[in-house]
Amino acid sequence: MQYDRIDARILELVQKDNRLTSEVLGELAGLSATACQRRLKRLRAERIIEADVSIVSPKAVGRPIQMLVLVTLERERSDIIDRFKKAIKSSAEVVNGFYVTGDADFVLYVTARTMEEYEEFTRQFFYTNPDIKGFKTMVILDRVKAGFAIPVETPPCDRLSNR
Repeated sequence: MQYDRIDARILELVQKDNRLTSEVLGELAGLSATACQRRLKRLRAERIIEADVSIVSPKAVGRPIQMLVLVTLERERSDIIDRFKKAIKSSAEVVNGFYVTGDADFVLYVTARTMEEYEEFTRQFFYTNPDIKGFKTMVILDRVKAGFAIPVETPPCDRLSNR
């Protein structure tokens, strides 16, 4: 999985707006529309671009309650970790899930319509799972920044060749 400075420019552009046409992307990256389409196809095939998504406002779709939940497992065994990862992936309420180091084993971003709905979710998702030692909920007061943009650097080999 390698990319060059033109790929880096394309990645920067599509992270800001993934609805840009190939013509506009090509113009901004210094390519033809066809060459830009080929590069995008390769970047997706190589999983450098993992997904093309829209960021939806939780409040606008009736899920104004947002939480970060720190989850600690009873034991860190691969079968328990894998089972919990599978549960995270199958839960609609869990928007994002991260396996982390530190005091918790996982950090989850969860949305709900009401606090009562979140309480019901905790009963079904956490309390019935014998692999979970405990969890701590932090209610989000304000989503200050939402996105998935990653800083993209020009590969070192391209930086050297441009000197």
